[in-house]
Amino acid sequence: MDDLTERLTAAAASALSAVRSVVAVHEVSSLPDNALLATVTAIEDVGRAIDALRVATAAEVVERSRPSLGSDRLSRRKGCRNGFELLARLTQVAERTAVARARLGAGILPRESLIGESLPPKRPIVAQAMDAGTLGLDSATAIAFMLNTVADRAEPGMLAAAEESLVGSALGVDAETGEQTVPFTADQTRVQAVQWQAALDPDGVKADEERARVGRGITKTGSRGGLIRYRMELLPEIAGRLERIFDSCLTPKVTGRFLTAEEQAEALVTGDDRTPAQQRHDVFAAVLDAASRSAELPTIGGAFPTVLVSVGADELASGSGAGWIDGIEEPVSIDAVKQFACTGGVQKGYFAPDGRLLALGSPERGFTPQQRRGITLRDGGCLIPGCTIPAGWCEVHHVEEYSRGGPTHTDNGVLLCWHHHHTIETSGWEIQMRTGVPYVRPPVWIDREREWRRATKARTRPGAIQVEARGTGVEDERRVQGRVNELGVSGTELGVRRTG
Repeated sequence: MDDLTERLTAAAASALSAVRSVVAVHEVSSLPDNALLATVTAIEDVGRAIDALRVATAAEVVERSRPSLGSDRLSRRKGCRNGFELLARLTQVAERTAVARARLGAGILPRESLIGESLPPKRPIVAQAMDAGTLGLDSATAIAFMLNTVADRAEPGMLAAAEESLVGSALGVDAETGEQTVPFTADQTRVQAVQWQAALDPDGVKADEERARVGRGITKTGSRGGLIRYRMELLPEIAGRLERIFDSCLTPKVTGRFLTAEEQAEALVTGDDRTPAQQRHDVFAAVLDAASRSAELPTIGGAFPTVLVSVGADELASGSGAGWIDGIEEPVSIDAVKQFACTGGVQKGYFAPDGRLLALGSPERGFTPQQRRGITLRDGGCLIPGCTIPAGWCEVHHVEEYSRGGPTHTDNGVLLCWHHHHTIETSGWEIQMRTGVPYVRPPVWIDREREWRRATKARTRPGAIQVEARGTGVEDERRVQGRVNELGVSGTELGVRRTG
């Protein structure tokens, strides 16, 4: 072991011992608040200094392992295919981590020209800040990546100004005046770097957009654990629309915005314990459901896009077993099958023991578009308090189960979003119809008293939808009834006012 290695090993051991003598891992939980925060800051200062050496040494290992050196390259002499594998074996980090360190390090190390002249680092301001232990690894990576992306096309003076501005923002120093400011986090630095990138290479934005258009897509990647996996690569304008849809429908308490008193009350009533990822999934399900009902979608065999689910009659009756969705290999539970039947209806098929189709029954219809419009007028959206899914994205749920003889009638149908429809049997929420008006009762963990509450989100209050007819003759009553039929609702849902 040479002298430098010995000194480095001794210094590292001494530094580690000094830190541990102040606080050990098992003592962190007992630190007072201010002491804990001071410890975090002090450890991060040490970490930044170590990071600078990590990236510099990683870059040098990769430089000495470059393919042009042939069999004399460092990685080959140590039995590794390249410098990244050598780094991974030395440090036990992932190879992608080694790649990231080496690429950043290449920008902060001095260089040599083709004729052997010494050149400054590509990113001198980043190098200086990292060497001083003031610029963190994440911020430095964000800055260097952006500058490297546009270096060949940007004007050198503006490129230097961008580096100075970005490093200054990350350190909390105004690049123009030298005044102290609030330091940017790595995420804020990355956002600012993207803005600089657009300014340095305005034509590159269009080029990136063209490449993105070629790369856009949604790819099915397989299934695991009952989940079908897709990878989505969306154009920014499409992702922006999707984000706005999510923001408008997510439970207020997870959207990151300030709540009104009314929203706070509703958030308490819902008791929604879904993660943001689960909520986005359920919003996406509601969007797909609404799209499948759109008259603008192409038809398949003369019908709107319809999901076909097959299940044995005995399994459906017993509530055990599984159903199968056409085109999907993963089975679905009987509960999921019942939800499909509740929403879309049932058509019975009769098969011989050898599997031959003997007969196909008539479709037992779900709610008609006219009935759906009437229920929408009454309910105004998902019936569960606090849920923000709009009516057009909701499914119509049979309050009295369809499989148990519940009628497909407006007096027995309510609007529920995909999530609340899917969990209505297990969530603790109960729904009851009283003369055509829906009432809900929350689970006991939300309301100990479990009081029934009349539920509607319609813009008009219950009973305010009125049909006005003049006269008292038979023709007038027929006109009233015709109007009721046109709305697709029952008379119990309309206040029919007659004037003489």
